Amino acid sequence: MGRTPDKVSVETLRKFDRPGPRYTSYPTAVEFTDEVGRPEYEAKLAEADARDEPLSFYTHLPFCEHRCLFCGCHVVITRHREVASEYLSYLEREVDLLADALPDRRRIAQMQWGGGTPTYFTPGQLEGLYRHLTARFRFSEEAEISVEVDPRVTTEDHLRALSELGFNRLSMGVQDFTPEVQEAIGRHQTYQQTRDQMAFARRIGFDEGINLDLIYGLPEQRPESFDENLDQVLGLRPDRVAVYSFAYVPWIRGHQRRIERQTLPRPEVKLELYLRAMNRFLEAGYEPIGMDHFALPEDELAVAAREGRLHRNFMGYTTQAATDMVAVGISGIGDVQSAFFQNAKKLSTYYEALDAGRLPVERGYVLDADDRLRQYVISRIMCDFRVDKAEVEARFGITFDAYFRESLEALSEPIEAGFVTVDEEAVTVTDPGRLFVRNVCMAFDRYLAEKEKDGPTFSRTV
Repeated sequence: MGRTPDKVSVETLRKFDRPGPRYTSYPTAVEFTDEVGRPEYEAKLAEADARDEPLSFYTHLPFCEHRCLFCGCHVVITRHREVASEYLSYLEREVDLLADALPDRRRIAQMQWGGGTPTYFTPGQLEGLYRHLTARFRFSEEAEISVEVDPRVTTEDHLRALSELGFNRLSMGVQDFTPEVQEAIGRHQTYQQTRDQMAFARRIGFDEGINLDLIYGLPEQRPESFDENLDQVLGLRPDRVAVYSFAYVPWIRGHQRRIERQTLPRPEVKLELYLRAMNRFLEAGYEPIGMDHFALPEDELAVAAREGRLHRNFMGYTTQAATDMVAVGISGIGDVQSAFFQNAKKLSTYYEALDAGRLPVERGYVLDADDRLRQYVISRIMCDFRVDKAEVEARFGITFDAYFRESLEALSEPIEAGFVTVDEEAVTVTDPGRLFVRNVCMAFDRYLAEKEKDGPTFSRTV
């Protein structure tokens, strides 16, 4: 893997920095419809139950004490702990209904607890939920069991309990340690908090798979102060680092309106922030993983990337090739037998369904043959930065160049910019093009043109 050039012209950046999906799924969630719901979900679960393969399992724990202004997740802000306690009881009901729908398929290869803030709950509450879940499902021997933790509220008792339960992956949000940035985004977290928590986690058994999240493009970020953040993060030597572009979507997330647009870095400065991060991590020996991740060479994500075994789902990049993913909790999205299903987003609606003994699915989407083909192509681009034409032709029974004639024509600008190459064998994203990989994927997205007519839907690609 080469080093991406430090210089991308402002003109080129402006040309390619446009709204586009992050492609944790294809089709994206904006295509979901309430015409697809519980009956379709139950039918797809029955299909999935017939397969003797492990599952991926996502659990959404949405509660936080305070709202971070950059956040794009579906969260519930409350200090009333009894509200969260009630949620756990309903979550257990959903687990029971899901287990009933999967009587012969209870093995899990990958589980993630996300939020919100999972460690908003007490260690005892987390242990109770885990025991309830593992009484009905079991883990594969090499299962990846991960949890998102917020160093500001996570205690040593939390970490000790999670380790003893069997969690083997931690993801810690950092975003930016700079005081001015933290003030602008409403999140105050010191380097010392993060350092001490990471050190304790390693002492008690989290000796691999610790991830730190950084975000570039936040208000008040400057290249010089961002360099100081990179020094601190590299000093911690996490196994993995995610460097996300700030998704500024105030038309979707109303709380982001409190961020004044003029405090955001200019596009060329935002690009510089990412290039500095990327080059620093590459120089420190990290390997690039997919679109916005880096991992130490011995980390399993890096190994999977080198061997072409990387996968991507709603939980991000993973080594686990589970054919189906189920999700519990409000707003959770499952991917089951070529169909997506999303739970109700409101607590009241979620509770109402479970009180009636129904799976709380609110909307979804069933993929057709064209969706499945494009999903595969986009997934390989996002994971491998390369699509082998012959392999796609053999898998789907099509002639690649003929089927994707319009998509290949739409790649003319990225090709001219040197971001992608197309030859008889493959479509390949170049090293400089990795920053614009979403743009490459957009050429294969049959829904995007219609969405662009309706005004902004997605965050910007850079």
